[in-house]
Amino acid sequence: MATNRHLRRRALRGIVLVLCTTSVLLVDADRDMPAPARGVVVVERAEDEEYEEHEGRAPTKAELEPSVEGAFTRESYRPATTARLVIANAAPGIALQIFRIGMEHARTRGNTEMRGVAVTGRALIGSSHGRRVVRVAVGNWPNGLYFARLEASDGRVGFAPFFVRPRRLGEHRVAVVLPTLTWQAYNLRDDDHDGQGDSWYASWRVRTARLGRPYLNRGVPFNFRSYDLPFIHWLERTGRGVDYLSDSDLASAPSAGALARAYDLIVFPGHHEYVTTREYNLVEAYRKLGGNLMFLSANNFFWQVVKRGNVIEKTKQWRDLGRPEAALIGVQYRGNDRGTHRAPWILRRSSATSWVFAGTGLATGSGFASAGIEIDKTAPSSPRGVQVVAEIPNLFGPGFTGQMTYYETSGGAKVFAAGAFTLAGMAQNPQVATVLTNVWSRLTADGGQD
Repeated sequence: MATNRHLRRRALRGIVLVLCTTSVLLVDADRDMPAPARGVVVVERAEDEEYEEHEGRAPTKAELEPSVEGAFTRESYRPATTARLVIANAAPGIALQIFRIGMEHARTRGNTEMRGVAVTGRALIGSSHGRRVVRVAVGNWPNGLYFARLEASDGRVGFAPFFVRPRRLGEHRVAVVLPTLTWQAYNLRDDDHDGQGDSWYASWRVRTARLGRPYLNRGVPFNFRSYDLPFIHWLERTGRGVDYLSDSDLASAPSAGALARAYDLIVFPGHHEYVTTREYNLVEAYRKLGGNLMFLSANNFFWQVVKRGNVIEKTKQWRDLGRPEAALIGVQYRGNDRGTHRAPWILRRSSATSWVFAGTGLATGSGFASAGIEIDKTAPSSPRGVQVVAEIPNLFGPGFTGQMTYYETSGGAKVFAAGAFTLAGMAQNPQVATVLTNVWSRLTADGGQD
């Protein structure tokens, strides 16, 4: 495996950086770390549900735009702790500043930038001569998705996202889980310099991907701006208080019972394709205890990955392990065509359709929004009583129909699935925003607003 090859290691000098709006304290610290490098990025092949992800593509110019390459070694940190940031390449005169994503007013205009509200001042930390370890003091900041902005004196900029986790599960009654394992699966940096990206999206022979490494796109996770950011903005700007969790935060929950006591609803807004057995078990058991779920994209809980240290290995599709994802979600992956074809969802007659689309002005047979890229469909394993509230008929050919669904369990759980890419990504569309509000209210005790 590419990520298991021996990498040259050497002792490197880092710094401890305490950030606040008024002062910066630097203290020396030494660490050993292997050096990652850039790679290539691909998208999935357009085939049936048994597709293989063999086909790569050359990275675009934007994806390989020069940057200050940095990454935090963990997905999330508790407030008032110290985070470890590794700068992976040479850069002169680096300035570092921390931002929280959500309430910024400036528009994010490209796939290679992140914007947010500053929570620290701009700190000059000096140069990196190929590798540098920076210890960043995490403030007593609220839970959320943050990033470090790294700007070199030669004009290069890079971003390094991380979470500040909630002080306890259930600070809010809704959890929103962002797909951090899937982000890294799509990260095709060539960490071992063998000319091939180090993820299975580069080659079918690769089965592993390393966590805690810089992303391409100047450090922005693949498709973050399209799949994840619009929903974060919708949450923040409509005053919906939530606990933002990474995959590791969710998997670290002590039990499904703890999740059920903490949350009325768990939302998976993005492309949540790769999950560990621990995460699958917790979410499935949470639903059995009456916990509500929202899936706002498609192709969720498709592959099992095994996490060993900071490496994930892709193993088998969950349906091949006797646990088809439709039994949990209501629908499961059917196909994709890289976004070549998109079409509106068409409302279907069901008892749930009336409340899902209340206030939109839409009726049975009406179309709204336009989706595609990847689609899900009901399967024999879908729960009894699953309702199809909207469809994108035969989008990729006969039988390749995307389905938006809703079902309830005898234990009281309510589960909604969009069935295509992506309701979360269109949260600023007025009709989509109304649908999200309707489903949110149905699946929470009080609408989930602070």
